[in-house]
Amino acid sequence: MTELSELLAEDAIALDLTAETWEDAIRLAGGLLESTGVAEAAYTRAMVDSVRDNGPYIVLAPGFAFPHARPSSAVRRTGMAWVRLATPVEFGSRANDPVTLVVALAATDSSTHQQAMVSLATLLTDDELRARLDAATTPAEVHAVLRSENDHEADKSDQAEAPHDPPREASSSGVARTRDHILTVCGNGLGTSLFLKNTLEQVLDRWGWGGLISVEATDTVSARGKAKDADLILTSGEIARALGEVGVPVVVIENFTSQKEIDAALRGSYDI
Repeated sequence: MTELSELLAEDAIALDLTAETWEDAIRLAGGLLESTGVAEAAYTRAMVDSVRDNGPYIVLAPGFAFPHARPSSAVRRTGMAWVRLATPVEFGSRANDPVTLVVALAATDSSTHQQAMVSLATLLTDDELRARLDAATTPAEVHAVLRSENDHEADKSDQAEAPHDPPREASSSGVARTRDHILTVCGNGLGTSLFLKNTLEQVLDRWGWGGLISVEATDTVSARGKAKDADLILTSGEIARALGEVGVPVVVIENFTSQKEIDAALRGSYDI
C-alpha cells in the first residue's frame, strides 16, 4: 500500500490560499493535481460536478473537505493535493462547515491509495499532528509532518470501551438479522466511502470483531443492489437521501474521522 507522503508531493501542497466559494476551493486543489501531472482539467470539473450532483458529502469532518471523482482517462496517476485556506469557506455541510482544509484525491483504482487514507484519517484525529499542520508555514513543513505520521497513533480520547461479544440479534428498530456485512457508501465508491470504511474497521478491530464483520465501500448505484446482503449502511446525510429506501437501516455519520460516533452508531444498530 502507498503511504500518504508518497501520493502527496511537496509541490502539490499550497498554504493560505483564498477562495470565495466551495467551487473555487475545489478548483484550487484540482489545479495542483493538474500542475503536478496527476490529472487533467476534466478531472477538476468532475470533482466540482460531483458535489453539485450529490451535495457536500465530501465534507467529512469539521473543517475538512475531501473532493474526488471517479477514475477516468483524465487521471494520469494516483495522487493528492493539499490546500489550506486563508479564510474558511462554506460548502453547505450543516455539521462540518466552514472548511479550512481541502485535500483532493485522483485515483486510477480503488486500492493503491487505501493506506494513504488511513494515514490521513490518523492525521485528522491526532491533536498533536493537526496542531503541527496548522502551524506549518511552508509546504516542506507540511510534508515533513506527513512523513512522520507513521510514528504516531490516532487520538485515543475519541474511543469508547469495546464490547466483548459479537452481534447475533439486533433491536427491532435496527438490524433485523445479522449478515455480518456492512456497506459504507458515497457517490463514487472511491474516496469518502473508503475513508469511512477505514474508520469503521478501526472500531471493529478494537472491539475484536474485525474478523467477524466484513466492510465494503461502494457507490450509491451499487449499494441498492448490495443492500440485501448487508446488515446496514453507513453514509453521509446527502447520500442517505439519494439512496432512499433500500430495505436495511441507513445510518448517517457526520464526522467520518470519529471512532466515537461510529462506535455509537454500531451500538444502536446492533442493540449493544
